[in-house]
Amino acid sequence: IALVGSGEYLSVMNDVDRYLLSSLNVKTPRVVCLPTAAGQEGDGSIGRWSRMGVEHFTKLGAEVTALPIIDKASANDEQFVPTLESADLIYFSGGNPQYLHETMDGSRAWSAMQKAWSNGAVYAGCSAGAMILARRIPSFRLAGTHAGFNIVPVRFILPHFDAFPTMVKPLVMALKTQLKKGERLIGVDEETALVGQLGGEWKVLGQSKVHVFTHEGSQTYESGQTLLLN
Repeated sequence: IALVGSGEYLSVMNDVDRYLLSSLNVKTPRVVCLPTAAGQEGDGSIGRWSRMGVEHFTKLGAEVTALPIIDKASANDEQFVPTLESADLIYFSGGNPQYLHETMDGSRAWSAMQKAWSNGAVYAGCSAGAMILARRIPSFRLAGTHAGFNIVPVRFILPHFDAFPTMVKPLVMALKTQLKKGERLIGVDEETALVGQLGGEWKVLGQSKVHVFTHEGSQTYESGQTLLLN
């Protein structure tokens, strides 16, 4: 699993994405790029994310497909299931995390992805794609939080962590009050990823840092450092 703070499909993330591809031990990895989180932004945004994903991973030596899964109907379209089930790496670009969760939740596409992951595929999610794996999804625009998939054992995941300090600091203070003993909030800086596996070690990769908050305090990890999420 790769939790990416920002920078999807940009050259600044080449080393991170090469690391993900090399971890697969496949000669020509099959990558699927999903612009789902931008599904409400119109054809221009959807097309841009799709093109960027294909161009980026093609340059890195992968076989790449961008699937137009942008709403509940397309998420339940049977034609996309075989491509998702046979993928080696599935990458969600950014957008609206609540919309992404609602679109994927209970869908055929999500079930197909779970089959791929159970067979050893990598999940990579940038911004919204990272946020949906936590137990809860905080809203940046409205008060309150929404259900996440509760796959990564943390309560909240905040991308773009170093980009908007005046906004993030009060948000973190508010979210920390919701943390129970043993729960965590993770902040991932821009152009940075936290990469690891459930029940195993996680490593900070990229240009900046990852921040882990508990009810009692916090700790910051530099690129190259490792941590556990139990």
